[in-house]
Amino acid sequence: MTRTQQTGRVVLHVRVVTETGGGPEKTILNSPAHLEKRGYRGVCAYLHPPHDPGFAEIQKRALALNVNLISVPDRGPLDLRVVWQLLKLCRAEKVTIWHGHDYKSNAIGLLIRLFHRMHLVTTVHGWVRHTKRTPLYYWIDRLSLRFYKKIVCVSEDLLQACVASGVPPAKCQLILNAIDTTVYAPSTDCNSSRERLGIPADRYLIGSVGRLSVEKGYSFLIDAVDRLLKEGYNISLLIIGEGNIRGDLEAQIERLGLQDRIHLAGYQSNTIELYRAMDLFVLASLREGLPNALLEAMAMEVPVVVTKVGGIPQVICDHANGLLVEPGDAQVLADAIREMVVHRDLSSTMARRARKTVEENYSFDRRMDKMVQVYAGLETDSHDNAGTELTATGRVP
Repeated sequence: MTRTQQTGRVVLHVRVVTETGGGPEKTILNSPAHLEKRGYRGVCAYLHPPHDPGFAEIQKRALALNVNLISVPDRGPLDLRVVWQLLKLCRAEKVTIWHGHDYKSNAIGLLIRLFHRMHLVTTVHGWVRHTKRTPLYYWIDRLSLRFYKKIVCVSEDLLQACVASGVPPAKCQLILNAIDTTVYAPSTDCNSSRERLGIPADRYLIGSVGRLSVEKGYSFLIDAVDRLLKEGYNISLLIIGEGNIRGDLEAQIERLGLQDRIHLAGYQSNTIELYRAMDLFVLASLREGLPNALLEAMAMEVPVVVTKVGGIPQVICDHANGLLVEPGDAQVLADAIREMVVHRDLSSTMARRARKTVEENYSFDRRMDKMVQVYAGLETDSHDNAGTELTATGRVP
């Protein structure tokens, strides 16, 4: 019997995904191995559309990491089979800690808690996607947070937003995103990566990684690159990711006649080689929490230009370890990129400082130490939040 089986401490990470997921998957799927070393067993349950081909990519990543990933087909808000399947899972795995990662998993956790005794924890990754339904979803999420024992926020601005929405400050804890700095490490072998991508050696390659969605600001980045190309700079842009605005971006690229300079690479399971090929990483987001892609680029010693949103200003000090710009302005973005292209020595110095920033403040081991402290704190507190620990009969035990 393993140590985690002996302790009976089981953490169930629950998240809703579409397509190939996003940045939070890097944290969630990497957590079970680190939990095992700290006396916990980690299980992941992902709610996803039944026939979404992108989920197969997430399963491959989980398999490579030896993660127990449970598929939960989700047919929409009225699909109560999701609740029943998750309740059965909680009982079968003897889950002691439910760790939600979005509005739906948070709401379901409250419901299942009525029938299966467990502690409720959630991570707020950021309320960044805006659709007709998101105001309702985010209202549900903020309401659910008030009944959770601990709310982990990945950036200071998200912590303040939680408090402003009525969550007691004592329940909130800031634990920043982090990455494995032994995996994401600088390399001098960039030429072979560029050759495989078909990028000429004399061309300056700008890269961006993230879901193809409006809040990522890719239209502004494409416009910025177009302006610099018209100024005569020998540059290319490589965008890595998949999403619902791919068609819009393809149309924009075609309209500008930049098919030979701007490439949409789609989802890539291994981004390390792509980072090695980049001369510059640009994140043009209009809204963010604290993106893992930024930390990855910094750890790889790729110079960065990023927008001043979410938790990013707490990571990047302008002209020290990267350049900060205002969001939603293609000209401002072009000016910052130009500065990096022209001043290569300065950009290299900032890149080395960026790597040091990640090593000192954003290593995954340190993050998991903090996360386990949160879990351990739950076990020492026998009372739920504000007397809300209810049984299926509605009585306080």
